[in-house]
Amino acid sequence: MKSSKVFYALMAALLFISVFMGYSFAKSMGLLKKYPKPKYLTYEEESIRPAYRTLSKKEQAVYEALYRGINDHKKEIPLPYDVSGDTYNKIFCMIEKQEGRLFQLDSVYYTANKVRNAQIVYRVDEEEYERMAAELDKAVRQATLDVAPNANDYDKVMRIHDYLVRNCKYIESDETGLSSTSYGCLVNRKANCEGYAKAFNVLCEKAGVQTVLITGVADGENHAWNQVLVNGAWYNIDVTWDDTDIGGDMRRMYYLCDDDEFYKTHMPDKESFEPFPCNGENGGGSYYKMNGHFAETMDDAREIILRELKAGSSEIDIKFATEELYDRFRKEYVEDQKVFGLIYEAGRDDSSGMTISVRENRPELHMTVILT
Repeated sequence: MKSSKVFYALMAALLFISVFMGYSFAKSMGLLKKYPKPKYLTYEEESIRPAYRTLSKKEQAVYEALYRGINDHKKEIPLPYDVSGDTYNKIFCMIEKQEGRLFQLDSVYYTANKVRNAQIVYRVDEEEYERMAAELDKAVRQATLDVAPNANDYDKVMRIHDYLVRNCKYIESDETGLSSTSYGCLVNRKANCEGYAKAFNVLCEKAGVQTVLITGVADGENHAWNQVLVNGAWYNIDVTWDDTDIGGDMRRMYYLCDDDEFYKTHMPDKESFEPFPCNGENGGGSYYKMNGHFAETMDDAREIILRELKAGSSEIDIKFATEELYDRFRKEYVEDQKVFGLIYEAGRDDSSGMTISVRENRPELHMTVILT
């Protein structure tokens, strides 16, 4: 009888120890923590985040939790769901790339096979962030002063594109680590391709234009650019490659291009985000096609020059369909100076003493004829 009591006492003690150890383990692993209920971005926030809308409801709830927590500078963010490492990687990378205002967020992150508590790394501390965020807000207001709220999408995007080309200098990296952020582009005015693309996102968001950041490869190197929704159609746009860093040199070589045109030089990474199809709707293809500066024949090139001369232009952009056409035009109209016959035909009053020069980009079959 006595041995039975001892046995039951030992069993009870072992059960208590097992329960206590199980509780301690569960607590240390966060299994007993009260996690937030699923929440989602507001209608207004969602309306300017096309990438967010591509996520499932569960992924959107995780996105919302991360977005709010990062805005509050939290180092640990409990998620509403237990998600796989692959899902977490996808959502975190989407936030880091698409949320251009989150310049404080480091691109380095922790992950695991399963993630329920996100560990966040920041590139700037919380106090420093408050000051820098105010500087970024001021820079965004300055950059969008000429973007009229009632303007059409095309006009808004052109002004944003041109502002960035004129006001930022391309650098590959800097010691502050901010060259890949919107802060680097808009406040420091020095950025790499990702910094340009994030700044473009931020300014378009301010103007009410939908856009996404795309990563991939261009000319054999990692690169970042954007897609933008203009008057109901998606287009590719690469602000970085349109910035030559030459004073006064403005080009729109990679402005509002369809996939056929753009993918000749750019290859998007489709693993984390599937780019939207850009089919050249609404007369698209490229800026030059949309605005009558694309020549498929010598007659086209002649008509472009004559039209712009009559309009009083002193710089005339032409993009050629083929290398053969480019070289033929250069030989006949520049080297053999046939362009002076068009100047005479256009009846330009300022033609006396006029000289011509050209700014060339033969790899892209683009030429600017400059009249002085």
